[in-house]
Amino acid sequence: MNIDKDWNRRFAGPVLLAAVTAACLSACNSESGNPKETGAATPAAAVVSETKKEQPINILTPGGFLLPGLDDVPELTENPIPEFLRNGVEHPVVASLQERLMNLGFMDNDEPTNYFGNVTEAAVKTYQRQNGLVQDGIVGPETLNSIMSPSAKYYAVAKGVQGDDITRIQNRLYELGYLANAGQVSGTFGDETEIAVQKLQEVNGLNVDGKVGRQTINLLYSEEIRPNYLTYGEKSDVVLASQQRLKALGYLITEPDGAYGNDTVTAVKQFQSRNDLVVDGYLGPSTRIALNSSEAQPNGMGLGEQGDSVTRIQQLLNKYGYLAKGNITGYYGEATEKAVKAFQSRNGLSSDGAVGQMTMNKLTGSGVKSAGASGGSGSDSGKGGTVKGGSGVSGLLSIARSKLGSPYVWGAKGSGSFDCSGFIYWSLNQAGVRQSYLTSSGWRNVGKYTKISSFGSLQAGDIIVVSGHVGIVAGGGKVIDASSSNGRVVERALSSWWSNNFICGWRIFG
Repeated sequence: MNIDKDWNRRFAGPVLLAAVTAACLSACNSESGNPKETGAATPAAAVVSETKKEQPINILTPGGFLLPGLDDVPELTENPIPEFLRNGVEHPVVASLQERLMNLGFMDNDEPTNYFGNVTEAAVKTYQRQNGLVQDGIVGPETLNSIMSPSAKYYAVAKGVQGDDITRIQNRLYELGYLANAGQVSGTFGDETEIAVQKLQEVNGLNVDGKVGRQTINLLYSEEIRPNYLTYGEKSDVVLASQQRLKALGYLITEPDGAYGNDTVTAVKQFQSRNDLVVDGYLGPSTRIALNSSEAQPNGMGLGEQGDSVTRIQQLLNKYGYLAKGNITGYYGEATEKAVKAFQSRNGLSSDGAVGQMTMNKLTGSGVKSAGASGGSGSDSGKGGTVKGGSGVSGLLSIARSKLGSPYVWGAKGSGSFDCSGFIYWSLNQAGVRQSYLTSSGWRNVGKYTKISSFGSLQAGDIIVVSGHVGIVAGGGKVIDASSSNGRVVERALSSWWSNNFICGWRIFG
């Protein structure tokens, strides 16, 4: 059999499926006198009418054929499908391939494209590895038939497997405290990784089999994940040592006592936010290593900040008479900045209105000089407000566009490469918005900004969250995002794929 003809016939079948089915229904309804079928032919029926003489429609009977045989399907004569799909190929069938790989968990969720790039190639190789195919990243008839088969299996790995995807899984296990040290992040799924996965499954109520399948891989990046290390409610000398370090860096407001309470959770999250870590409030290995590093970034807050840490600072400013009680809002606005400046001036610090390490240590230490008068005026109510850096929507979009064409790399946060959530994290911080790193699932419930619940209400500068993906609304019906299907940062149309997968949006400015 001619390979090119057989290849195109295989793909002509799905294309004609709707048309042939419509024609079958039309024929049956016409015989029964259905008045709905007496009007103009539908486009699908019109397509079938062109081939009807050569390929008659079989009558629908219990023992008959519903569709014509594969060998009788007409060839695709326009833009035929290449014999092999490989890196660099651009063809509409690539979008179907990508969508299938995403649905099976081998590729990050994104709007499918016609381009077969590095990310698609890596996903194909992983699929081939799992299914005992030649691992060359090239999609020929055997690989394609396997991927498109209804019985194709979801992504799963177990002991003995090697690859970049194993490295990513091990990194997350290490962050969560299930792998004890960085040396165990090797890219090879061995005994230690299996034990770590089993422990994670046990702690999180999953079937304990030591394999990473659909449930386990989804859990690894969910907000419900339970780590294996220090968390709320624990008490130990390790907690005390971490608290002392958090206090020295200006994150912990209360006195260290060895008990992992709400203040410690808040301080850990703030530290993670400032030091490019996953913000989960847990003292896992990576957080403790960063905390004790000489490169650990001290705390610092200014205009535009929101959250529990801001509330606690405002409470202290109120305690010493620098801020009115009504301005304890959790939002760092002009009234809070004015109060901080007054506190700094009164207590011999540089009066810049920002709460850095020295200001925090003074504010939470002894010998504080009170204001001697009632708190400041003005109001810190409302969200959004002035963002440090003052870039606004135009600045954010300009920063995002400056990275168009940068490669998509899973887990990358810039400045040369990004994944979708890393691109949002980098762009916002470059625009002066202090935002911690969040995965795409984390963006569903960030709560820090004004939530947009309607796709039609999105504006330029908003963060759009869809199933498994995030981007920046660019205005004019476009979005800027780090696209796995394109393999790079792109600016493209907010198509129906985005509206169909829409979860929410977040208004950063205004």
